[in-house]
Amino acid sequence: MNRKILLVDDDIVQLKLFERLLTSNGYSCKIALSVDEAEQFLMTEVPDLIISDYQMPIKNGFDFRKRLLEHDHFKNIPFLFLTAVNDESYIQQGLDLKAIDYISKGTPSAHILSKIDNLMQSVREHYERSLSEIKGIAEKLNLRNTPKRAPLLKNFSIHYFNQSYQNQPGGDFIDFIQINDRHTFVILGDVMGKKWGAWFFSFSFLSYIRSAIRLCVYDGNFSLSEILSKLNRVIHSDEILGDIFSTLSILLIDDTEIKVYYAGAGDLPLLKYEQGGTELISYQSDGILLGFSEESSFNEIEIELNENEELYLISDGMIDFEVNGAKKSDLNILKEKLYKLKKSGKTTLDIKNNLFNKHTSQVDDCSIIILNRVKR
Repeated sequence: MNRKILLVDDDIVQLKLFERLLTSNGYSCKIALSVDEAEQFLMTEVPDLIISDYQMPIKNGFDFRKRLLEHDHFKNIPFLFLTAVNDESYIQQGLDLKAIDYISKGTPSAHILSKIDNLMQSVREHYERSLSEIKGIAEKLNLRNTPKRAPLLKNFSIHYFNQSYQNQPGGDFIDFIQINDRHTFVILGDVMGKKWGAWFFSFSFLSYIRSAIRLCVYDGNFSLSEILSKLNRVIHSDEILGDIFSTLSILLIDDTEIKVYYAGAGDLPLLKYEQGGTELISYQSDGILLGFSEESSFNEIEIELNENEELYLISDGMIDFEVNGAKKSDLNILKEKLYKLKKSGKTTLDIKNNLFNKHTSQVDDCSIIILNRVKR
């Protein structure tokens, strides 16, 4: 993955020289001729590094840096000052604004590249150490938003795959709740938000979901619509989760009667491949996002699944693609791809490898659960 650098300078010639130098050495560059233009870019993309000139009209580099420090979303982006003025007071002022370093415009190209390469490597190593420590703590506390394995059933097989965006924890969560040999619940959810924040709240949603299912089951109630209604009311009244919303797809598998029931909240359609069909069938829930409204209704759908037919539960990252640098969502592209793979006799592992190909552009967390009716 190319590391993205935002270059900010009112001198277009200087910008183009820096852009050519960096892109020819493996970096992806975006340029801005003013602070306003740079801030407009940051509304849609977050670079790995910002290099900004000190001296610019109207709003200078110091103004830009101060504004970034006021925003939690931007203040931790590594920042370098670019200057033609080797004045100690300017340099100190920049460092006081928590800039990592500065680059003189007269610095040889090789030195500029070495400084940027070393900086990016240091930032990456620091990030990986922090991520490793947090993952280690999460493992010790048994905090997982994806299970270690899927349950083994007599008449169905379950496979699931999850790939977080840029290897960072995200809001997708998966769970399997096996009540007994007959009943198993399959859960796929996606907390609204990005990266660490969404990852943290996913555990709260999982905890509520598990509790709601267990409490209803203890009363002999296996209705997905009632489970979702009770779950939604509890989440809506939670002060911490009041402004945090989540999608949810939930299946109830009856392994004795060989039946499958589905309900959802703000989720993408459940997809089904059936023998003799010319395309995947979609089952759309009518429930809204969990916690969005106190009183919400959720419909329950019984789905017939014959031998060698499959169901697909997907998170929205599965239908997001990057086209010419812009995010595009298209469910039909995924449906066509899944249908062709299944129709051509591809195995579940083949499908997984195709969908999660390392060469495929990924713009969000991606999760899929595949439920297959086993041939007996």
